Amino acid sequence: MDVGMSREVGMSRGEEKGMAHNPENISIEDLSALLQKSGIAGAGGAGFPTYAKLDKRADTIIMNCAECEPLLKLHRQLLEHNAHEITKTFHMLAQCVGAKEAVIGIKKAYKRTIDALNGCIREYPEMRLGLLDEIYPAGDEVVLIYEVTQKALPPGGLPIESGVAVFNVETVYNIYKAVYLGRPVEDKLVSIVGEVEHPVTVRLPLGCTIEEAVRQAGEITVKDPVFFVGGPMMGFEAGGLLPVTKTTNAVLVLPEDHLLVQRKRRKSSIDLKRAAAACCQCTMCTDLCPRHLLGHPIEPHKFMRAATCRDVQDPDIFLNTMFCSSCGLCENFSCMQGLSPRSLIADYKSGLRAHKIKPPKVEAAPVAKEREYRKASMVRLMARLDLAKYDKPAPMTEMTGAVRKVKLMLSQHIGAPAVPVVREGDLVEKGQMIAEPAQGLSVAIHASVSGRVVEVTEKYVIIHNSSE
Repeated sequence: MDVGMSREVGMSRGEEKGMAHNPENISIEDLSALLQKSGIAGAGGAGFPTYAKLDKRADTIIMNCAECEPLLKLHRQLLEHNAHEITKTFHMLAQCVGAKEAVIGIKKAYKRTIDALNGCIREYPEMRLGLLDEIYPAGDEVVLIYEVTQKALPPGGLPIESGVAVFNVETVYNIYKAVYLGRPVEDKLVSIVGEVEHPVTVRLPLGCTIEEAVRQAGEITVKDPVFFVGGPMMGFEAGGLLPVTKTTNAVLVLPEDHLLVQRKRRKSSIDLKRAAAACCQCTMCTDLCPRHLLGHPIEPHKFMRAATCRDVQDPDIFLNTMFCSSCGLCENFSCMQGLSPRSLIADYKSGLRAHKIKPPKVEAAPVAKEREYRKASMVRLMARLDLAKYDKPAPMTEMTGAVRKVKLMLSQHIGAPAVPVVREGDLVEKGQMIAEPAQGLSVAIHASVSGRVVEVTEKYVIIHNSSE
C-alpha cells in the first residue's frame, strides 16, 4: 500500500511512540492522556476506560488474574509469558498513583504463572501475591478486593471510594505496550474452547468476526454449534458475524442441545411461571450469593417470591436487585429446581435503569461468618454445567492467515462512543487512530489492519485489509 497517497488522518505510529518519554517518572496527567489516546479500556467485563481509574486516592492497586469464568486461560498465560513486562508496568502504575501496595490476585492453581511471578516481584517491595482458592466468582471486583485485602466494599460503592483500583492482566499488558512500545490497542487475546478440534488462546485483530476467531481452533466438532461469547456464566449467545471487541475474552463453542444453551434461550415469561409453580423458598440462591455473603442486601429468594406473587409491599426487594453482579451462580449452581433468579433479576434491573432509577443508599451488613464454607468450587461448578470435558489446554498463539476486512465498533468501552476521524476511501496503517475520544468518558479506536476505509458510520468503521 502506498501510504503516501492517503491523506493524514488520526495519529501515526511514530507520533504515538514519542508520547511517553520517562515511563518511570510519568505523571498521572501524562499517563492518563496516553492511555486515553491509546484506546485502553478494561480488557474484559464492561470495558471501563483505564485512564479514568488513575487516581491518587488509590492506596492499593490490584491486578486481577482470577480468570473469573470457567475455561478461560488467557490471563494466566499472558502473565506467565510476559511476567517481567507486566510486573514492571504494574510497579509503574503504583508509583504513578502513589499506591502503597500492589497486589496480584491469582489462583493458587496457576502454579507456572506463580513461578514466573516469583522471579520478578522481589524487585518491587510494594508488590505481593494475593493467592486465591479455585472458587467462582473470584474475579468479581467486590469478591477479589475482599479476598486479597479484607476490605468489604459498601453496596453500590466504587473500589476507589475504598482506596482501591483494579486492573486485569491484559489491561496492564496493553498499558505496557502503550507506555514502553508506543503501541495502541489493536488486537485482543481470546480463548477459543469447547467443541473445537484444537482449543487455543489466540491474538486476534479487533473487528474480525467470531467465525474467523473460531477457525483458529480447527474444525468444529458438533453439527449445529452455538457460540457463547464471554464465557459460560455471564456470556451471551452470538452469531458468527459479530465482531471481536476490546472486551471479548472467550468464545465457547457448544452443541445446540447443551444445558447452558437451553437455559439462555428460555423466555422470561415462562421462567416467571416456572418460578411461581416450583420455587420452594429454600433460600439456597441467597445462601450462596457471593455479594449477599459480603453484606450486600441482595436476596434472590425474596425477589423470586415477590416477583411471582406480584407483591410490591416491600419495594426494597426490587430496588436491591441493582446490587446483583449477575454472576449467574444462583441459577447455574445453587437452585435445585433449575429456576432462573439471575435472568429475572436482570430483567428487573434493566427496567429500573430504563426509568433512571438509581441504587438506594444502604449500609452493608457484616460479612457472613459462614462465608468461608459457602464458596462455590470451580471444579463442582464445571461438573454441574457439563463443562469439565472442555477443560483442556488452550495454548497461546498468534493468528494464522489474514482477515479480509475488519468492522471496528466505535463503542467498545463504557462511556461515549469514539468519533471517527477517517472518511470512506482513506488509506490507513495498522495502529493508526481512526476515531478519537468523544467528550466525556471515552477512548480512541485504532486500525487493527492496514488497508482502505470502505464504510464509516456513527457506530462502526469498516477497513478492507490490504494484505489480503
